[in-house]
Amino acid sequence: MKILSKFLLFVLLPTIFLGSATKQVAEPGKNLVPLFIQFDNRVGAQDLVLDTKEYSNASGESFNISQLQYFISNIILRRTDGKDYAIHQDDSYFLVQENKPATQQIKLMVPNGDYNQLTFVVGVDSLRNTMNISRRTGVLDPASSMDNGMYWSWNSGYIFLKMEGESPAAPADPTGNRKFRFHIGGFGGYSAPTINNIKSVTLDLPASGIVKARKGRKATISVSADILKVFNATTNLSIATHPSVMFSEYSLNIANNYHQMFTHYRTEN
Repeated sequence: MKILSKFLLFVLLPTIFLGSATKQVAEPGKNLVPLFIQFDNRVGAQDLVLDTKEYSNASGESFNISQLQYFISNIILRRTDGKDYAIHQDDSYFLVQENKPATQQIKLMVPNGDYNQLTFVVGVDSLRNTMNISRRTGVLDPASSMDNGMYWSWNSGYIFLKMEGESPAAPADPTGNRKFRFHIGGFGGYSAPTINNIKSVTLDLPASGIVKARKGRKATISVSADILKVFNATTNLSIATHPSVMFSEYSLNIANNYHQMFTHYRTEN
């Protein structure tokens, strides 16, 4: 019986190892090489220019953008051999800000290899939202996030996407300004447990080039973020009807819209 047990263990161990290896590539840190993701914020076919440039949505409303920020997290890359590599959780949270170009390029460290798929979350997952503050550092530090206006202190949660601007379609405030504000968050907890706006995006890379991550190279995945989709993707959003959307049921429509705003358009190796 002991001989049979040892034989079965010898046979099964490789199977167990190979089964787990298909979920994540486990390689020592010294073999990691840089890989960059460049986010290019656009409005349809036009480059996004803050404050001064006028755009139009599907409802025929003109608008400009004064602020755009969003969280990218939980990044996973799939190799051409079908194995996935998940960026270490503590190193997988980024805040992309249109007014800070340096934040629009994310640097990752990945195992040497070829990659044909990119997956990421728009927002901050529920586990990290509720984790001890000591584990929420960098852009997730609540103090830093409040400075950037990306944390609801009253709701103890992160704003996943914030977009603000002006439009003639928005009602005038007491100062005469016609502003619209979309502050979208909600991870399915606290005061409104049904609101969950965490969105996972998967981009297949082969059509515009697979990644060849190698030592000494600056492999870069270029991703377009078309903020026009915030207004018109699954749901056509009218600024006149919804000039301010924050922690409400309607935010689910905007989250479903911005879920579709990302496309891969180039890989440089």
